Amino acid sequence: MQGNVLVTGGAGGLGAAVAEAVCEAGGTPLVLDKSAPSVGDFELVDLADGRAAEAAVRALAKRHGNFSGVVTAAGIDRCGTLAEVPAEEWEQVVKVNLFGTAAVARAALPHLENGRVVTVASTLGLRAVSDATAYCASKFGVVGFTRALAAEAAGKIGVTLVVPGGMRTSFFDDRTEQYRPKDLDKLNPPDRVAAAIVFALNQPENCEVRELVVAHAEEPSWP
Repeated sequence: MQGNVLVTGGAGGLGAAVAEAVCEAGGTPLVLDKSAPSVGDFELVDLADGRAAEAAVRALAKRHGNFSGVVTAAGIDRCGTLAEVPAEEWEQVVKVNLFGTAAVARAALPHLENGRVVTVASTLGLRAVSDATAYCASKFGVVGFTRALAAEAAGKIGVTLVVPGGMRTSFFDDRTEQYRPKDLDKLNPPDRVAAAIVFALNQPENCEVRELVVAHAEEPSWP
């Protein structure tokens, strides 16, 4: 792999695994996150603020030039029924997961000639469950956004939708017991999903991996 790969959420979880995988493959990870990553240059930004996210993309492009890829791995959740979750927290999930994805992709387009965008949805972007209205709304939105972007950008940039099942990250740490996975051994480590993302980024010109579902063989959220 060659070139600069912009990674959102690259300071932890799947984003950090992607940044490390890009580095190991010979690319240069450039990270957008609220805290500093362990690898790559970065801009500190709250991805819930779309205009700030766009400015951070432009700042990295100014320092490093064009991107060969963009991976929107940042994501948050807020569990609970629609009535229980405060409106500001509910909307924050959609802002980070959906609006942040769109803002970063939009700002990156002028710096992505012949490059690739990989968005990260979730198995809960394809099936809905109780007490996850914000997360499902945001990830269903990412699925629709990505499919529309793929149609819009066909022949200009590559677009891949990655749909991971649950992963062994800190994503579940602040949840109450009822919303935590029952068996962490039935979740993929994030480096396996990161490897699938690097695979998508490495496809030859005019070959597209449109969509990938990556889940542990016994992970219960898929199918």
